Amino acid sequence: MKQKKMATESVLILLMIGMAAGMLSGLVGVGGGIIVVPALVFFLGFSQHEAQGTSLGLLLLPVGILAVMNYYNKGFIDIKVVVVMSIAFVLGSWLGSKLALSLPQETVKKVFAIFLLYTAIKMLTWDTMIINWFKKIF
Repeated sequence: MKQKKMATESVLILLMIGMAAGMLSGLVGVGGGIIVVPALVFFLGFSQHEAQGTSLGLLLLPVGILAVMNYYNKGFIDIKVVVVMSIAFVLGSWLGSKLALSLPQETVKKVFAIFLLYTAIKMLTWDTMIINWFKKIF
């Protein structure tokens, strides 16, 4: 991946991705692969390898250092992107954990399940098919 100056719009998108990933991490214990990878692909046009490498750089540096090194050596990690999202992720995870701890366990479980279902549908590109199906029914 070529290192380039980040536009303000890209920085704002990265901050939102980092915040969402952090909040979901604090709220339901997920965030990296489930939020960061699809968001980088959908919103910023990252390749799957770039998104996975960036997610690893963001989340797994201490325990996944060898995987991060492999992705970095192949040019699939942009350090600036990792730093910007890391800052937002830390704040988001704190806010998400505060929210989760204030909600009943069943509510958090439902939020988690709905989010996983939505992500699976989106990743399988079934969203258009399901929307068309609902239009036929209703």
